[in-house]
Amino acid sequence: MGKFKTIEEAREYFSKDRFATENGMVLEELDENHAVCSLELSDRHRNAYGGVMGGAIFTLADFAFAALSNDIENVTVAQQVSINYLSASKGTRLVARASYRKNGRSSCVVNVDVTDDVGRDVAQFVGTGFKLQR
Repeated sequence: MGKFKTIEEAREYFSKDRFATENGMVLEELDENHAVCSLELSDRHRNAYGGVMGGAIFTLADFAFAALSNDIENVTVAQQVSINYLSASKGTRLVARASYRKNGRSSCVVNVDVTDDVGRDVAQFVGTGFKLQR
């Protein structure tokens, strides 16, 4: 779990990611190699057409990227990210699962798959992070 001793300590740290947390995103799981974040969908996450806003999906994926690539002692910033929206969500909950493709000394590449609770692939996010030296 990086330098976090417990999931509660990680949740407390990431509670400062206020845009994500105030919009309902939750850190579910975290260890050295993966992170899982979720979002219960509500009307506030929907666009005029009734679909889930791309920004809500992006923010959830970015939150999972941040949870995996940062810890209490080391900061990683996004250097480049991309997202492919694959399908409209048909469920009531989104889940973002982040895993390392590369975890080097000064950079990392993280893959994040976003699915809904009915099993649809909603988005694929790839983030390149730059590790700041403290």
